[in-house]
Amino acid sequence: MTYRQKNIGFSLVEVLVTIVILMIGLLGLAGLQGRALTSQMESYQRSQALVLLKDIENRISANRKNAASYITTTPLGVGATCPSAASSVVSVDQNEWCNALKGAAEVQSGVSSTGAMIGARGCVYQIMAPVSGVAAEYLAVVSWQGLNNTKAPDSSDPKKAGSCGKDSYGSESLHRVVALPISIADLN
Repeated sequence: MTYRQKNIGFSLVEVLVTIVILMIGLLGLAGLQGRALTSQMESYQRSQALVLLKDIENRISANRKNAASYITTTPLGVGATCPSAASSVVSVDQNEWCNALKGAAEVQSGVSSTGAMIGARGCVYQIMAPVSGVAAEYLAVVSWQGLNNTKAPDSSDPKKAGSCGKDSYGSESLHRVVALPISIADLN
């Protein structure tokens, strides 16, 4: 007669190891989900900035004779007082663009503007003045605060995209910009 030795507790150790491995995998998935949400928000902010750039480009193109009047000396948007919407087309356009940068179209609890981007600011620079037979060049820029650190935009030249909103977001590695060059043909 042979006696079998019972392996008591062996299956319990297997279950505990499996649970530990499963928990490590689930923690990894939770981290991945957090990164995916951050990336989705960064992408959403960039797409909203592109919409705002196209908006100001259309406004400048529609009012070509007064394109130089759209140049900003300080950024419009969050932290700025929007220009008054006087009777001129330029002042109305700048006021509406400033309010769009502040997120006037998106309201939280019916009270405060939330905006699509964190700390959105907009600038329009003149790159090249109009010369007879040569198009004038402008640069429309939208800047905002990102959620992850990246390389800071170049702000060495005051007429470069990186100078719009410079030093407004704590760390320059959170500073995001998108720019759109605008050419306006000589109307003379």
